[in-house]
Amino acid sequence: MELLASYNEQIGALVLGNAPQNAKYTSHQIQKEIMHVFARNVQSSIRHEIDDARFCLIVDEARDESRREQMAFVIRFVDRSGFIQERFLDIVHVKDTTAATLKEEISFVLSHHNLDVQNIRGQGYDGASNMRGEWNDLQALFINDCPYAYYVHCLAHQLQLALIAAAREISDVHTFFQNLIFIINIVSASCKRNDELRAFQAATIEHLVDISEIETGKGVNQVGDGSTYSQCGDAAFSFKLLMSFDFAFILHIMKDVMGITDMLCQALQQKSQDILNAMHLVTTTKTLIQKLRDDGWKTLLEEVTSFCKHQDIEVPDMDACFSSVGRSRRKQKSVTVEHHYRVDIFIAIIDQQLQELNNRFNEQAIELLKLSTTLDPRNSYKLFNVEDICLLVDKFYP
Repeated sequence: MELLASYNEQIGALVLGNAPQNAKYTSHQIQKEIMHVFARNVQSSIRHEIDDARFCLIVDEARDESRREQMAFVIRFVDRSGFIQERFLDIVHVKDTTAATLKEEISFVLSHHNLDVQNIRGQGYDGASNMRGEWNDLQALFINDCPYAYYVHCLAHQLQLALIAAAREISDVHTFFQNLIFIINIVSASCKRNDELRAFQAATIEHLVDISEIETGKGVNQVGDGSTYSQCGDAAFSFKLLMSFDFAFILHIMKDVMGITDMLCQALQQKSQDILNAMHLVTTTKTLIQKLRDDGWKTLLEEVTSFCKHQDIEVPDMDACFSSVGRSRRKQKSVTVEHHYRVDIFIAIIDQQLQELNNRFNEQAIELLKLSTTLDPRNSYKLFNVEDICLLVDKFYP
C-alpha cells in the first residue's frame, strides 16, 4: 500500500493515514471486490482488443477443488495488426455438462461481453472421453445459430485416451481394463505380491501336482509361506485373469488397434503442427483400421490361438454354441463362440474406433483444414493456391 501510494497521488489520498480507522483492505469481501475489479479491467481490455473481429471459441471443463464443474472460456481471433491471439476471457460454473446447459452458459458469456454469436467462425473442444457426446451436440447447436461456426477437434488432445474410452463402452472391454488395473495394482503394490504372482505362474507351468513335492514343501505348497491369505488370494485371482482366453483375446485386439493409431496420436501431440501431414495421417489411420476390420479377423484369431497354446491357456471351441452368463435362455441368441468373439468384440471394438475418429475428424473438418493451409504465411506463402481459396470460399464461406 505504501509503495502504491508513493507512486500515485490519488491512491495516496485514500489509503494509510488518510483512510478511515481499521481500513486494512484484508477482509475476504474487500479482497474479492479488488479481484473482481482487476478481472473486469482485464476483460474490458480483451474485449477492446477483439473489437468487431470474427472469433473462435475454445472451451474446456474441469472440476475445481470444491468439486464444482467449471468451464474455461478462451477466445481466438486475429487482432488489428493481423496476428492470431488467444485470450482467456472467463470461467463460469455450470450445474451440469449437458449440451443444452453448456450452450446456455456460453451464450450468456458471449452476451455478457457483447460478443455476437454470428461472428463465431470456429468451435474447439477437447473432446474428453466423458464429454464426447455433449460436445458433438453442443457444436451442432451453435451451427444452427451460425452456419460458419465449424467445429474442429482439439489436435493436442490425448487421442489414445479417448479411443480407449470409446472401446470401453463395450462391456467385455470395460471388464478387461478393470481387470488390467487390478492386476497392475497387485503386481506394483509390493514386492511380496509380485513374488506371489510369479510363484503361482511357475507352479502352474511346471504342473507340480506330485504328492512328494507337496510333502517337501515345493511347488504349489510353497506358495503362501510367510504370506497373508489376502496376498495369496489376490495373486491367485490375478493369475486366473491373466490365464483366461478373454483377457488374451482383448489384449491382442487393443495391441493391434492402438498400434495403428499410435503414430497419429504422436503426431497430434507435436507442438509445431503440420496440418496437411496430420490430416493425411488421419485418413491413413481410418483406412488401416477399416482394413483390419475387413481382413484382420483370421490373422488375429491365429495369433491369439498360438499365444494361448504357448502359454497353456485354454482355447474355447469356436464352433460351440455361445452361452452368455447372466442372461436367460429366452434372451440368448443362438450364436457360435466364434461369432461372439468376431462380431460382439472384434468388430464392435473397431467400429467404435472408426466412429470416434469420424466424430473428431469428419470429412468436412478435414477438407476445411486442408483448404485453410493455403493461407499459411510461412515460407512466403509457399502453399498459396488460388483454386483452393476459391473452393474454400464457395464451399465453406459463401
